Amino acid sequence: MSARTGLPGRRRAPEGAAHPVDGVALVARVDHLRSALEVGGERLEPDAVERALPVLQRAEDRLRLGSARTVVALAGATGSGKSSLFNALTGLPLSQVGVRRPTTSRPTACVWGAEPAEELLDWLEVPQRHRTARESALDAQDEQDLHGLVLLDLPDHDSTAAAHRLEVDRLVRLVDLLVWVVDPQKYADDALHARYLRRLAGHEDVVLLALNQVDRLGADDARAAEADLRRLLAEDGLAGVEVLPVSARTGAGLPDLRARLADAVAARAVALRRTEADLEGVRADLAGSTAQAPRPAPAPEEVPGADELVRALGAAAGVPAVVDAVEADHRRRAERRTGWVPLRWTGRLRREPLRRLGLEPRRGSAVAEHDAEGVDDLVVSSVPAPSPSQRAAVQLAGRRVGEEAGAGLPPRWARAVRDAAAPAGHDVADALDRAVVGVELPRAAPRWWAVAGVAQGLLAAAALVGLLWLVGLGVAAWLQLPPLPVPAVGPERTDGERLVPLATALLVGGLVLGALLAAASARLAARGARRARRAAQGRLDDAVRGVAADAVLTPVVRVLDEHERVRAALAPAGAAGEGAGARAGSSRSGRRRRGH
Repeated sequence: MSARTGLPGRRRAPEGAAHPVDGVALVARVDHLRSALEVGGERLEPDAVERALPVLQRAEDRLRLGSARTVVALAGATGSGKSSLFNALTGLPLSQVGVRRPTTSRPTACVWGAEPAEELLDWLEVPQRHRTARESALDAQDEQDLHGLVLLDLPDHDSTAAAHRLEVDRLVRLVDLLVWVVDPQKYADDALHARYLRRLAGHEDVVLLALNQVDRLGADDARAAEADLRRLLAEDGLAGVEVLPVSARTGAGLPDLRARLADAVAARAVALRRTEADLEGVRADLAGSTAQAPRPAPAPEEVPGADELVRALGAAAGVPAVVDAVEADHRRRAERRTGWVPLRWTGRLRREPLRRLGLEPRRGSAVAEHDAEGVDDLVVSSVPAPSPSQRAAVQLAGRRVGEEAGAGLPPRWARAVRDAAAPAGHDVADALDRAVVGVELPRAAPRWWAVAGVAQGLLAAAALVGLLWLVGLGVAAWLQLPPLPVPAVGPERTDGERLVPLATALLVGGLVLGALLAAASARLAARGARRARRAAQGRLDDAVRGVAADAVLTPVVRVLDEHERVRAALAPAGAAGEGAGARAGSSRSGRRRRGH
């Protein structure tokens, strides 16, 4: 009997070479893979998802049943001697032997040990009448090393009955260790390699080849057949699978095969290794649906093309027209409050800029006392409808966001990013309208307006007094009334009289000083108008940026974040640190978004 290895179905490995398998870790991997399927959804390749679901279900069921028992299946073609090998290993005539197999499509099971195996056999769907307990008082000590083994004899995988082939296909996916029994005539059968062995690539730890009927060959032919079988296995991706030459008729090689089965039972890890290999296959299959390198999701404002999108949405929302109107309105109101009194009436001939846009003042605000009109804030009630070119610019900006953010992603994920960046046009238009309608535009009147207004009133009153005085003097002179005394101001003449009559000084001084004060006020009002414009621009930009984030940027970031979560969940076991870093980066970007 050859030395037993620590791993079933492989050549002897150095001590410590086999990595331990943790059942708890496998349960966590199943959860991660299911989470990846749930998050990825339709953005994962449908074929990969379809293949993954039954494997995950099988893994969950097998982990639930535990690893106290090891299920080993003998699989092979008609005439390979599989049933003879089964009887030889059990020491009981349980399976009928011959080229013409029985018509049953169910497996035969032999159970070693007293530990209950009913739940496991029920899961394998082995009929009660095909179950045998391998317990005997005569050879109990000889069979002790196999206690915990459940050995199955499967139907022929090349049977003409479709039910037989389907049963083999089902059980091949469920058992812990597969022993493929081949004979020198059919070991190269393409149906065996294409339908079964090639699909087991990556499962070398749980596959074993038994080259049966070597007693029919000479020593050289047996070695040649074994070497050729190894070559074929290497082409199938199973170069590490062990090949054992055996003969069910003479017993040659049976001690080695029994030793491999005993090792599998003693290790109590074959079920876990099979589950581990299955899960790794699912992971690798699904990983093809995601990018290879980490792609942490950015904050919404950091999405490529975000600034261009905000500008395009702002133009479509009429933000330039609104800020122009706010600036013009500030100038107009300053002119009405601080302008030259004789020309103030001309402002009423021009239509108010805010009214042209449907901007309505909100009255009764807390600081309305700053404005004689009782107006502080403006609420946008309507804005000009976007032009076709503006709508096209919004669509183009959204398309660029989708293309740049999804660059380098697999096709399904890239398409999901583009779809997220292209919401329904009317939804965006409605959101923009609601956002802009809710913006309060600053319209507070500076305190200096009141001071300048009072000064303009006093100067206008002085000019009016001077005018009336001069008119009165003219009327008195026309009526040839005694001359009225007229005080004078200014420098004295040679005769001691003042140069400028007071009435003339009041009229001319009131008009000139009022004009100079109006010019100075206009310059100050222009600065205030620009400040009001910037304040309005900031508030409107924030509103538009919020629409861009809600309608386009956040959905795009959500897809990118979900892709990174799926990619991290599907990362190879050796890249666990990388996946954790990606998840941490995703969390950081999420915190930035929440802070924003």
